[in-house]
Amino acid sequence: MPAQDLIVKLWDLPPKEPVLQRLAEQKVTIKRVIAPDRARVLQFVDKHFGAGWMHECEAALSTVPSTCYVAVKDREVIGFACFEATCKNYFGPIGVAPDCREGGVGTGLLLSCLHSMWEMGYAYAIIGWADEPAPFYEKTVGAIPIPNSHPAIYKNLIRK
Repeated sequence: MPAQDLIVKLWDLPPKEPVLQRLAEQKVTIKRVIAPDRARVLQFVDKHFGAGWMHECEAALSTVPSTCYVAVKDREVIGFACFEATCKNYFGPIGVAPDCREGGVGTGLLLSCLHSMWEMGYAYAIIGWADEPAPFYEKTVGAIPIPNSHPAIYKNLIRK
């Protein structure tokens, strides 16, 4: 089955505070990226997830306030998540360093972004091109597939 988009009801999100508190106990902080941290974040994304996601992240970092959150431990970026990077009302991309994927970092990033989208006035969020992580989104925020949504906004990507 090809990747498809998912939709999330933003008015019915779980609270982010308990997740952020558990992360704080692990010395992990979730924060919105500000301009002085831009290069560090882009280097992390490029290194772990490639140029495509780095360029989407760059778009999210080009707004004020940015539409990118990072997870930080010991003053090092260990994860990131963006919204409105590819299209209005879209969540993603999201990525966590392979050795940090347990403990709720992805959940903290996801909830931080989706709560920001709710605060901006959106009722729903679209998670674009969800493939293997679809069960994570379904379990964590009740996301459901949008039928016939592949390739959606990605159909006109410039390819080699």
